[in-house]
Formats: sequence, C-alpha cells, structure tokens
Amino acid sequence: MGIYIVKQFDNVDEIAAITGVPAEQIIRQNQLVYPYELAVGQALFIENRTKMEDVEEKTYLMVGGYAYPFISRWVLQQTLPFLSELLIFSYGFDEEGNLLHPVLEDTWMVELAKRYGVRGILTLTPFGRNGTFNNHLIHTIVSNPSAAQNLWRQLLTVMAEKGYDGLDIDFEYILATDRDAFSAFVEETTQVMHQYGYTVSIALAPKTSASQKGLLYEGKDYRALGKAVDHVLLMTYEWGYKYGPPMAVAPLHMVRKVVEYAITEIPNKKIHLGIPNYGYDWSLPFIEGVTSAKTIGNIEAVRIAIAQGVPIQFDVTAQSPWFTYHENGIMHEVWFEDVRSLQGKFNLIKEYQLGGCGYWTIMQFFYANWLLLNENFWIN
Repeated sequence: MGIYIVKQFDNVDEIAAITGVPAEQIIRQNQLVYPYELAVGQALFIENRTKMEDVEEKTYLMVGGYAYPFISRWVLQQTLPFLSELLIFSYGFDEEGNLLHPVLEDTWMVELAKRYGVRGILTLTPFGRNGTFNNHLIHTIVSNPSAAQNLWRQLLTVMAEKGYDGLDIDFEYILATDRDAFSAFVEETTQVMHQYGYTVSIALAPKTSASQKGLLYEGKDYRALGKAVDHVLLMTYEWGYKYGPPMAVAPLHMVRKVVEYAITEIPNKKIHLGIPNYGYDWSLPFIEGVTSAKTIGNIEAVRIAIAQGVPIQFDVTAQSPWFTYHENGIMHEVWFEDVRSLQGKFNLIKEYQLGGCGYWTIMQFFYANWLLLNENFWIN
C-alpha cells in the first residue's frame, strides 16, 4: 500500500531512487522538516500511482472529523477536501433545555465547509456551564419532556440560522437507570430532526458485549440507538489515555472486538469507525493518580524520536508504533498513529464493510493519513 519503513542509514534521496517517487514529493507528503532527517523504523507514505488508478478496488466511505472552533483556518482548509462531514464541537445545555453555545463563534466553520461541499454537523454534549460531562444533565433532559422540547426548538433555530446540516449526539457517562429513557430521547430527537431535513448521528462508547459493565457502557443500548439514528460512531480510541498507563491509543485487536460486537446489533453500513489523530507521551514510572501523559500530534511524535536519536518500534498485536527515550534523567514512552496503524484500521473497515469513519480530532493536519485514506476509498 505504498508504505516504506526507514532502515538504518536511509536518506530521502536514496528512498526516492528506490521507490521512483521524487524526493520533494516524499518530503511534502510526509511533512518532513529540513534537513529532512529520518528515524529508523519511521513509516513513510509513498504515493502508489498504480493503486491510485485501480479504482475497481475502491469503495465509497463517509468520512467525518471533529473540530473545535479554535482550529487553524489553514488546517481546516487542508482537511476539508477529504471530509464528508465536519462535526463542530460542541454545544451544551442546562437543566431547562436551554442551548449553550461554544465560547468561540462557529458560523465561519459551517460556511467554509459548505464551500468544499462538506456537511456541517452540530455536536451536542451534556456539558453544563462548567464545560464538563454531566450525567445529571442527561437524566434531566431524558426525563423531562418540556426541557427536551425546549432543547429541540432551540437546536432547530440555531441549525437553521447557521446553516447546519445535521446533529451529532455525544453523551457520555449515562447512568444505567437512564438507558431506556436515553434511547427514547434519541429516537424522538431523530424524528424531530428528520421533519426538518436534518440527519442525526450518535457517538458510542466502545462496547464489546451487551452486558459490559462500567459507567461508559451500561447506559448505551447499541441496538436501540443504532435503530434510532442515521449512523453511529464507534469511539474506538482511548485505551491508552492521558491518565492511564502507557499503551496504544487504538490497539487494533481491541478495535476489532468492538466492531465484531457492533455488527451484531447495528447494520454495518450504519457504523463508522472512530480513528484517533493524536498520540501520547508518558513520563515513567507511571503512577496512577499522579502521571498525566502529554497529548502530541503524530508528526510531532516522529520529530521527538528523531531529536532523541531513538528507533521507532511497531507492536504487531496492537498494530501501533511506539518508542522510548530518556530526557533529563526521565524515561518516556510514546504511542501514536502512523500510516501502518491507519492502514490496519482501513483494512478493518473494508473487511466488515462499514459505512464510514470519524476522526477525533482534525485539529492537527496529518497529510499522509488523508492521502492513504484516498488510496483506499472514494469519499462519499
């Protein structure tokens, strides 16, 4: 699939000669920084002209990307040609169902998306005035019809005024006792939105069974929610997370388990696979409740490996790159995504014939990802 793994003593000119791709193109597409140093084990995207022209193997895929209103305009402009939907994060609400707007203006994002033929999607979260997930708010909105109706009215007003094309529901930490009421709320929300021509999607915590325990999982009924909306996003990331021990953010063997369960409850074409567009840098030793990983971009991760002069490893089971390094007497462990790990996820989408994928988030531009996606799929 046009992926080259850097070996010891490789340089860009030699790789260009081996692959037949101009050095300038390799530099640009992989966002290499002068003097174009490489890390041993680094995965480079090499544009495969034969594959690009082999259109019979490509299928259509809906591609979404979450973004905050403080995204760089340049990053958004570079990314929009590869998207079907731009999911703007996020709107919240209070106990009475009054809609809470993002701190920064979002209209410019909707308007820019339209210029690229991309649908603008309003993301609704149970964020109160303190800006954090609140399951009390969820309980209130799903159990109070008047508050729900007020929220729907305000959503419809804002979506019409700003030119939004759909609604995405991202509710987390739903109480198990609110499970059925939440499913009913989502179904009613979809019915209301459909009357006005809007689509509805929902983000789902990565369950591997219907009986999975935990606050993230018990309040979400995959079958009922999948039936209620136009499509779902599986949040197949954050196994390795900011406050947890070092590990792959989206280990492929775990992502596969989520997909295998999801397709037993939801039609595969309604399922979109979540893809992380970031990595983490942990300081070691990891101490629970103390250690906090630094969020880094995928390009930044490679730059760290180059600066520290360490090779990049690849975990075959997790299908994820990683490395360790010492700095100021402290050991670090880094896990991130590269074109190898992304190709594994694209292969999973093909294997199970899923309808789409969604990126959390598109705040940083990872050009090789989008080029690789374009080699695998037509954007629907």
